[in-house]
Amino acid sequence: MARTTISSLFGSSPVKPLQQHMESVQECISELIPFIKAALKEDWSEAKKVQKKISKLERDADKLKRSLRLHMPKSLFMPVSRADLLEILRMQDNIANKAKDVAGLIVGRKMSFPESINEKMIEFVQRCIDASKQAQVAINELDELVETGFGGGEVQLVQEMIKTLDEIESDTDKMQIKIRSELFKVEKDLPPVDVMFMYKVLDWIGDLGDLSQRVGSRLELLLAR
Repeated sequence: MARTTISSLFGSSPVKPLQQHMESVQECISELIPFIKAALKEDWSEAKKVQKKISKLERDADKLKRSLRLHMPKSLFMPVSRADLLEILRMQDNIANKAKDVAGLIVGRKMSFPESINEKMIEFVQRCIDASKQAQVAINELDELVETGFGGGEVQLVQEMIKTLDEIESDTDKMQIKIRSELFKVEKDLPPVDVMFMYKVLDWIGDLGDLSQRVGSRLELLLAR
């Protein structure tokens, strides 16, 4: 018997491709570390090379997103709605989009950051990547949740994962505040337009942690239903 379109593309459940999409997103955002290190050294040749890789990985994630949207059945015989899965997919996709935006803005303007914040910038980016990774860990438990009908010990396990994600995101907020404070100390010695874009980049990097937390929050809503 011929397999249906969704099963031929994704198997018996759209949960697996959702997890594959998050894996692709994580691959994309992880490239921000070599990117930011190159940018802070003002090695624009290397930074542009990594930025192009980030853009390609974002496009790859976007293709997965479109395939899942197009082929997901209107109704699912699962304890989770199609709308919920599509909302999680949208949030995951926003993480990759934001990573691409961060790299594109820094390369486009060849931004030079004060040396006093360089180390903190790398740590900040890494912690945001940690948040996305923790969101991925939680999403990878979704198939187990479906199999158990969102019951049993699996729920508690995922709740602990989401709690850890919240703690990581809280770290990113604190790190962003410290970097903004350091930048404020020296901003009077920098071109005002450059400073404006530096604050924008800090906000966008912080968004990576916020968006990752939203993936976890959406998953938590599923647990509460």
